[in-house]
Order: sequence, then structure tokens, then C-alpha cells
Amino acid sequence: MGGRELTRPRRKIYEYGFAVDETRVHIKSDEKAAIREAVESIRSNRKRLVEYVRENPKFRYSLEPVEVEADSPEVVKVMAEAAEAARVGPMAAVAGALAEMAMEAMLRCGAKLALVENGGEVSVSTDRPIRIAILSADPSFSGRMCLEVTEEDCSMGVATSSSRFSHALSFGDADSVTVVADRASIADAAATSICNAVSGGDIEASILKGLWRAREIRGVRGAIIVRGGRVGLTGRLPKIMKVTDDWQNNGTTLIETRRLL
Repeated sequence: MGGRELTRPRRKIYEYGFAVDETRVHIKSDEKAAIREAVESIRSNRKRLVEYVRENPKFRYSLEPVEVEADSPEVVKVMAEAAEAARVGPMAAVAGALAEMAMEAMLRCGAKLALVENGGEVSVSTDRPIRIAILSADPSFSGRMCLEVTEEDCSMGVATSSSRFSHALSFGDADSVTVVADRASIADAAATSICNAVSGGDIEASILKGLWRAREIRGVRGAIIVRGGRVGLTGRLPKIMKVTDDWQNNGTTLIETRRLL
């Protein structure tokens, strides 16, 4: 007997935002319970990190990787591992690590869409397209392009660093460095490392230095570097699309990778 194939309707998307001191978080999921798990993950892991840093101040202030004990809190070990891969201080991975661990908690809760944006760093696993806008200190580029993340890309992390707007300390000259990596902690630390490499008076040469640096970091899939009106790309990136005005009207999810301060 002929007939039209039945399809399962898309489940409703729930959103929640909250702040803990300097931590600003935006969560999306198809499961309400998963959002609660993400909030608890961020609050508890942030508390463990604060307590650890109080006893180990070197972890907070070091600009180089730091070895940590095997019995350290999991968030500390995740940050230390990312810092080692990117050759930066562990606090360069803090926002990405918290987002990553919260996203993983959502998946354990059965979420098909699990997205956590922490201060602009994104950890995501999704069964539907998610478009992530790219912000930059260069107004000709900022907010005009986005990455379309699909189920085949996930799970993954996206992070942006800049010498001109960022919470993180930067020694480079890039308008922005956006990194796509296997994990948000790696993306966060790598964005800082690559941004530091984009330096010097020769703009094109500095971008090339940053692209080479991106290729050296384990877990980095690709990077987009913007400086002085020039853009450099490397690696395997999700589809890059132009942002259009009608997206908010057709149900598209659009997340900024870095909020301007």
C-alpha cells in the first residue's frame, strides 16, 4: 500500500542563560533535564576549580603548561591537558573546559541537542544544523559569516581569541582567531596560542605563522585568522556561510562565538 513516509517532528528547543561571577553561560537543548545537568556541572566544576586555585595559585597565573596531580579535580586535569597541547597556561582553557564538561553531562542525560556557550566559547553536539556566528574586531568581517555545524561534525568545540577584545591575555596582533577542535577546552587554549603567534608588522606573514601554529596543535581541526582586512584559513572547517537577515524569522539557531565587551 502506498503512502507518505512518516517523519518524527523536531523536538522543542529549550534555552537557559545564567551567570556566576564572571562566568556567563547560554545553554540550548531538546531536553529540560539536560539543561539542569549542565547548570549543575558548571556550578560544581567552577567551585572545584576555585578551591583548587586557592591552594595552587601557580595554576592560575602560569603562562605555560602546569603539571597537576592525578587526584586533581577533573576540570583541572582537562584544562591542564588542553594547555599542554597548545603550550599555554591552563587558565587559557577555563571557559572551554567548563562548557565541554557541561555538554558531556547533557549527553549523558539523553540530549540529542547539547550546546553550551560559556563567555563565547562553544561546546556542541547536535542532531540538527546549528549556525555559529564569528565575531571579530574587524567590523568588515564581524558577524557577517558563520559556521554551519551538522551532526556529522559533532561533538566539537569552537572558540575565538583576539588581541583587541577578549577575557584572555594575548600577546598577538590578530583581530580574531576562531578555532574548531575536537573539544572546547582544546579550541579555547589553541585560540589563545594561535592568536599569540599572529604578530609582527608583516600582516600576511603573521597570519601564516598563526596557520602553521594551528596545524601543530593536537586536536585542532581548523582555524580562521583575521587581521588587517585579510583572512587566513586552514584545516577541516564546517561549512562557512554568510549571515542573512531572515535567519531569526525561520527558526535558525545562531550563536556568537565571542561577545564584544
